[in-house]
Amino acid sequence: MPIQYKLHELMGKHRMNIQTVHEKTGLARSTISAIYYGNVTRIENDTLVKLCKLFDCQPSDIMEFIPDEPKDGE
Repeated sequence: MPIQYKLHELMGKHRMNIQTVHEKTGLARSTISAIYYGNVTRIENDTLVKLCKLFDCQPSDIMEFIPDEPKDGE
């Protein structure tokens, strides 16, 4: 998958669990869990804004583009 989610790293650094992020952002626990475990195909803009405000970070601190390895002959 070309997008790697790093929410688990931020939560660990700030010593927060899913419940704490839920309480501080108002985001659904299922949404936070999905991002935490990388089981998402998209993130709503307002979700990203809430996480960035909570962790005082940029979107690139929450997710990262990982390009696919080039195949032989490309």
